[in-house]
Amino acid sequence: MAETQEIVLSVPDVSCEHCVKTINGSLGALKGVEAVSTDISAKTVQLRYDPSSVSLAQIEDTLDDVGYTVAK
Repeated sequence: MAETQEIVLSVPDVSCEHCVKTINGSLGALKGVEAVSTDISAKTVQLRYDPSSVSLAQIEDTLDDVGYTVAK
């Protein structure tokens, strides 16, 4: 079984439930993403994913595609 990684991304544009649904839906659809949790008040997205199936760059690109930028 592949080893999963957990990361927390800072996403400053998260502001409402629509943001949460958009982010969770788009990232949850990626192959290799096992869990997504978006926190409005902290403006973060916590992910558990399999790095052999999906890269952090792909995750960030997917967020960008739906209108959310990851703060570096």
